[in-house]
Amino acid sequence: MLNKNLILATLTVILLGCANRSTISQVESIPTSITANEKSLQTKSPVLADSPKAINKLRTGSFVNGEHPTSGSARLIYENGTYFVELDQTFQTSDKGPDLFVILHRSPDVLKTTKPPDFAIAKGDYTLVAPLKSFNGKQRYAVPKGIQPDQYQSIAIWCRQFNATFGAASLTSS
Repeated sequence: MLNKNLILATLTVILLGCANRSTISQVESIPTSITANEKSLQTKSPVLADSPKAINKLRTGSFVNGEHPTSGSARLIYENGTYFVELDQTFQTSDKGPDLFVILHRSPDVLKTTKPPDFAIAKGDYTLVAPLKSFNGKQRYAVPKGIQPDQYQSIAIWCRQFNATFGAASLTSS
C-alpha cells in the first residue's frame, strides 16, 4: 500500500510539473486511492486538456501570386489542442527560392502592404510557422505553442534569405 501511494504521489508530481494550467485542476482531482477498475480506465484514457477528435475548420483562404506564381488553398484549423496550417492538394509555388517558410502575417492582404517585385515584409508583422516541406501538394504544419493565431490574418509562403513573399492567402472564417 505504501508503494502504491508513493507511486501515485510521484506520478502526480510529474504530471503537475509537465501539465499546463488547464490540466492542473483535472490532475488535482485524481483520487489518492484507485480501484482496479478505475486504474484500467485511467490507463486507457489519460487526463487530457482537450479531447475532441473532430477537426474544427477555423479560417480558409486561396493563394494569390506574389514574387512567384503560387496557387491553391490554405486553412488554419484547431485540432486536439493544437493549431495547424494546412495547404491543400492543389497548392503549388515556385521552386526558385531557397529558405522558404510558411508564415502567419498580421495583414489581411500581405501583398497590398508591400511593394513588388519582392513583396518584402517587415519584422513584427509575421511569425514563422515552419520551413516549407514541398513546393506542391497537401501539407500540414503545427503552429508553434505560444503563437496566438487569432492575431494573424493571412498565411504566406516567404523566402527568409531574400525577404520575398512568393504568395499569400487572406484568411476568412468558414
